Parts: sequence; structure tokens; C-alpha cells
Amino acid sequence: MSISADILTSYKKIDEEYIDRLLGEEIAASNKKLVVLDDDPTGVQTVHDISVYTGWDRDSIRAGFEERNNLFYVLTNSRGFTEEQTTKAHHEIAAVVDEVAKETGKEYIFISRSDSTLRGHYPLETELLKADYEKNTGKVIDGEVLCPFFKEGGRFTIGNVHYVKYGDELVPANETEFAKDKTFGYTAAAMPEYVEEKTKGAYRKEDVTCISLEDIHNMDIDKIEGQLLAVKDFNKIVVNAVDYADVKVFCVALYRAMRKGKVFMLRTAAAIVKVMGGVTSQPLLTRKQMVVKETENGGIIVVGSHTEKTTRQLEALKELKEIEFIELDATLVKDAAAFEAEVQRCLEKEEVCIKSGRTVCCYTTRALITADTGDREDELRLSVRISDAVQSLVGRLSVTPAFVIAKGGITSSDVGTKALAVKRANVLGQICPGIPVWQTGEESRFPGIPYVIFPGNVGEADTLREAAEILIRGR
Repeated sequence: MSISADILTSYKKIDEEYIDRLLGEEIAASNKKLVVLDDDPTGVQTVHDISVYTGWDRDSIRAGFEERNNLFYVLTNSRGFTEEQTTKAHHEIAAVVDEVAKETGKEYIFISRSDSTLRGHYPLETELLKADYEKNTGKVIDGEVLCPFFKEGGRFTIGNVHYVKYGDELVPANETEFAKDKTFGYTAAAMPEYVEEKTKGAYRKEDVTCISLEDIHNMDIDKIEGQLLAVKDFNKIVVNAVDYADVKVFCVALYRAMRKGKVFMLRTAAAIVKVMGGVTSQPLLTRKQMVVKETENGGIIVVGSHTEKTTRQLEALKELKEIEFIELDATLVKDAAAFEAEVQRCLEKEEVCIKSGRTVCCYTTRALITADTGDREDELRLSVRISDAVQSLVGRLSVTPAFVIAKGGITSSDVGTKALAVKRANVLGQICPGIPVWQTGEESRFPGIPYVIFPGNVGEADTLREAAEILIRGR
């Protein structure tokens, strides 16, 4: 049942300056490298001046471990994978990470960063990482932290129920379009029930440890630490949170419990990564900070996401007269020849627009394309085929665009790794709340350009238009 968003301002205020000091001391005392496995590129939506590696080869992982930062991201894109593909990838990553950790003499924690609306290969991914971590290190993971809070995207956990903010209301995530996802859907409202549903009863709701907002706002760190010290057998810990200060209180207790020998893994949204890594807040990016190579060419926006939110944002974007719009007919996807001809038509129009200095937006047909078989993995394969076509509209360009915006998780991953061929990117920061910007590396197809990764489920109706305006007109 929905509740009023007014509840977000009704809680007792935390002494954040005091908590920041405690958290800083705990982070400084920790020698653990945070290895963040990101199932799509949107997970860097809370950080800046952090590296993202798009592969998990030995050189990339070693570079991450040798950085001064206490965390780095590995983009797995596993939300667009089949179960077989994500299993293979996670085994490979776990092996390389442990090998490099032993060579560099550093301990590590896996953070499995996924969707703030609870979609993704869960519990598969963390079960794989747990098994490999325990086999490789000889340590036992005591518990798994679930923290889907993500303020910038309007995701809050209250009374163990995870909510999505729509206007002045907080709607339980299980009542939103995201919970109806054909591949990753779920029905439970409360997080303990979500755990039981997703693990098919392997972890019971009664065994889930819930960190309450009352204890957090009373700054009862000792009590929270005690709860964490009592967790065993990979049981789950749900973190209630309505603001960053709440996550900071929890993380102080988490670091203290780890200092006493407890071992944890995290399955979270983007917010807690920022807190655990001690990443500072910074203002939203300006055009000058993003566009470091001025050009007469236009930019390119590609839209693959099919959420209702994306469709509303696309309609608002169409109000910008500086943009030329091209629709890719995705209904042709089951006919390979016809679909390739359609991609070529769009590509030719894009080239003309970009060279003339106009920004172009290419978007897929808004109708959702479904597999004839009704099989969920066939559905995933179709969506990947469409995403491949969308990324090729960037990857096959012969002209360098002023900037690239990709809308949607799978789309933005494919554009970053396949079309732009990024191996390592620096996260500049955010163009709008929760919307990250990479600066592409020298090895990439278009070096040094700003690449805006726009999640399918983030922002208000006019946020995509706002981002485009900043890059076209400046801020």
C-alpha cells in the first residue's frame, strides 16, 4: 500500500558531522579493497573520480587493486546475461580477483551492485561469489547485506518495505512496473519475504536481520553492531534507510563488525558503495567539465529502455527543437535482413545530422517485442539483439559525436563496451541526480568524449530533456 512521501522528513535528525568522523576513522583503519561488480553501467551513479573497468582480465583487475582508491568497479553487464553466462562470468571474476589479491597482499570484499528496484540475477550471483570466495580464501562469509536504498532515484526502505517514489507518494516496489519484469519479476512487498521468495525458501523470512530506522536514528551503533555480530550461515541483513546519514550509521557498525572478524558480502543499489568508499559529494557537472574537446559536430542520444518512465522522458525530449528524431523499427527484429536494412537506414540519417551540427536521437519502437515461445531466456535474447542494433548506431559511426547519451541499462552497457570500446573509464560525476557521466579512455573509439549513462528507471519526466539541454546549450 502506498504511503505519503512526507514520512521522509518526519524522522529524528542524525548528527551527520559526528557520524562522518566515525566513518572516516573506520574506513582509514580498513585494509580491504571494495570490488564492486556492477550488473549494468548505471551503478556509478553516486560516485566521482572512480575507475570503471569493462573487462575482468588480469591487467584490469590488477590496475584496480593498485589504485589509491579503496574501491573500483568491474562492469559485468550481467543483467543482460542468461543464467549460464552470468555463472561463467562470476566464476572468472572471482578467480582473477583472488589471484591478484594474493599477489598484492590485500584483502577484499565483493559488492554485487544491482538494480534499486530489486531486479537482476539474485540470489544466483551472490551465491556464486560466496562459494568461490570461501573456496579461494578459506574464510566463511557470515552474512549478506541487502541495501537497495538509492535517494537520487527515489528508492527508500521503511519498515522493511522497499518503496519507489512517484510524485508525493511512496509506492511499494512490488506494486510498480519494475516488479512485473518478465525476466526478474517478484511479488513480495517486505524485504524478508522478498528474500524467501527469491531464494525459494532456502533463507526464511524469520531469519532475516532487519536494521531498523529507529535504531539508526538513535545512532545506536553498538546495538546494530551486535546484530551484525550475531549473523551467521550467510543469512541476510536488510538495511532500512531514508537518507545517506542512515547508511553512514549502518556502515560504521558494519566496519566495526568486520574489524572483529565478521565477513560480509553486499547486494546493494548504488548509495552504500559511495558511503563505504568514503566518496565525497560534489555539485552536478557543467558542460565545460564534460565536453573537453570542442567540436562542430552534434551529439547522439540512443534510447533502448521500454519502461513507462523512459517513454514519458522521450516525449518530453521531443520538445527540444535542436534534436532530430529517428525511430528504429524494432518490430523487424525477427527478420535479420529487414532489421539490418532498418539499422542502415537510421545510421545514414544519423551521420548526416551529426555532421551538420545537429544532435540526433535514435529510439526503438515503444511497443514491447515478445518472443513467440514465451520463454524468459528467449525474451532476454530478443532484447539483447535489439540492444546490439542500438549500440551499432553509435559503434558504426564514421564521425565523432560531441557527446553520447544512452538510455537504459542493457543499452548503455553495450554502447560503452561494444560501440565505444571502453576498457577503462573515469567517472566524472553526475549530470543530473543519479545519472553518471564517464569520460572515455584513450583506447576507446571516441577518446575523451562525455558518455552519459541514463538508467531506464531514474529521473522525472523532463530529466532526459534537461541532460540534453545541458550538453547542447550549456549550464
